[in-house]
Formats: sequence, structure tokens, C-alpha cells
Amino acid sequence: MNDMTPSPARTDAASATRALPDAQTVTDVTHWTDRLFSFKVTRPASLRFRSGEFVMIGLLKDDGKPLLRAYSIASPAWDDELEFYSIKVQDGPLTSRLQHIQPGEQIILRPKPVGTLVHDALLPGKRLWFFSTGTGIAPFASLIREPQTYSDYDEVILTHTCRDVAELEYGRRLVEQVKSDEMLAELTDGGTSKLRYYPTTTREESPKMGRITDLIDNGTLFDDLGLPHGLSPETDRAMVCGSIGLNTDLKAIFERYGLREGANSAPAEFVVEKAFVG
Repeated sequence: MNDMTPSPARTDAASATRALPDAQTVTDVTHWTDRLFSFKVTRPASLRFRSGEFVMIGLLKDDGKPLLRAYSIASPAWDDELEFYSIKVQDGPLTSRLQHIQPGEQIILRPKPVGTLVHDALLPGKRLWFFSTGTGIAPFASLIREPQTYSDYDEVILTHTCRDVAELEYGRRLVEQVKSDEMLAELTDGGTSKLRYYPTTTREESPKMGRITDLIDNGTLFDDLGLPHGLSPETDRAMVCGSIGLNTDLKAIFERYGLREGANSAPAEFVVEKAFVG
């Protein structure tokens, strides 16, 4: 094999371009850890989506058929590009190959956005909570860059729980960018009051450790943020994106406080994303 021989990823991308009308070009790739990476692709001119929604993306399999998975769009609805944040699963059907993509190569993107982590699925409130673990921060990466988030709520709190400190870096940098962005900084009062960031780890030592569900139950979360203990159906709204276990546990906590699960067709006090990357 010489240096001019195309890689399998490039061959797949070329095939996708020929066979499918849904191919988009990769413009940027960032590897955050040996388990996490993000990438940006071109945005179809016709694509319209609400911040917080997801689309199906993927590559062609060896048999020429598309292998697709649901990925939240991490960029806001106003962005010219589409960003995605992904795990790396070495034996995963898709991510074992997707993690090797390079700028200039292409992926399949089905331009049919859907999802429940959108403002339309919540009733008006005063405080909006984003509860995320791992790559579940992706839809909130979109929503904390969405101007409507700050016009609809007096306070926005992003919680992000990971095993190790390095896995928090994507979210930490994102929050810094929002607070330094001229347009968004004005909406967030310079980042000093409206947007609050609460990172925790469950394995590696960090300033704040523990599962977010435990920190809610024992009151630590509220004490750290200077808020009254508990959640109120009158003021609090919540969105959740993480593991099935997190979703189930938080749903039980919310319902204990009197919050109801909402949907696009029936807005309420909290929503949970049920689509997962595999």
C-alpha cells in the first residue's frame, strides 16, 4: 500500500457522496480524551431545527447500506455549521469508525431533526435546569448558545457529571465561550448571573464530587448554588440528557416535587431525551 491509497474512511465517504444525497463534509475534529471527541460538518442549506433537537448521522457499512445513530446537534439553531459531541467505543459499530474521521471527509446526515429537549415542550418558568452526564451535554451545548434560553428564563443552570476531570473540559470551555461571546454575554448579564455551571465527577478527585441525583437528594446542589432546597412546579423547569439510569432517577425526583413530564404536544415542567448514541 502506498501513500496515495485512500483510507477506508475516505473510501466510505466517497461512496456515501455518490450513493446518497445526505452527505455532509467534515470541517473540524477535536479529540478531547481517549474516549471523547467532537466534530463539525457543513449544514444543508435547507435544514431548519430547534436548538436541542437531534438528527440521524452515520457512515456506509461495507455492504453499502447506511449505519445511522441519533446524535444531538451541539450547535445552536443560528450556526452556519453543525457540531456533534461523541463517545469513542472501540468495538462500536459506528463510533469505532466515526472517531477516525478527518476534515474534508464526509458523513451521512439525515436532515430530519426531532427531539423533546426544546423550549416548546416546557411551560413558562423562571429557572431552567440542564441535567447532563457524559456526552449528554450536547443538546445543552446548543441551548446555552440559544438567545431564547435567556429571554425565557431568569436563571439557567447547567449541571454536567462525568467520571473524570478531563471529561468535563468540553463543557467548561463551552461555558467560557458563552460568557465571553459579545452577543450572549449581554443576554446573560456578562455571564455573572443568568448562566451558572455546576460540574461534578464521580471517580477522579475534583472540587465537587458525586452523582447529581445524590447531590439533589442531600441538598448539596442547592446549598452550593445558594438556592432553596427542592424544585417547584411554579418556578423550576428541567431538561435531562444522560444514561437511562439517570433519566429514570431524575424523573422520579422531579415527580416527587410535583413536576410533570412534558412533550412537544403537551408542554409541562420537565422533559427527558430518550434517544441515545450507540
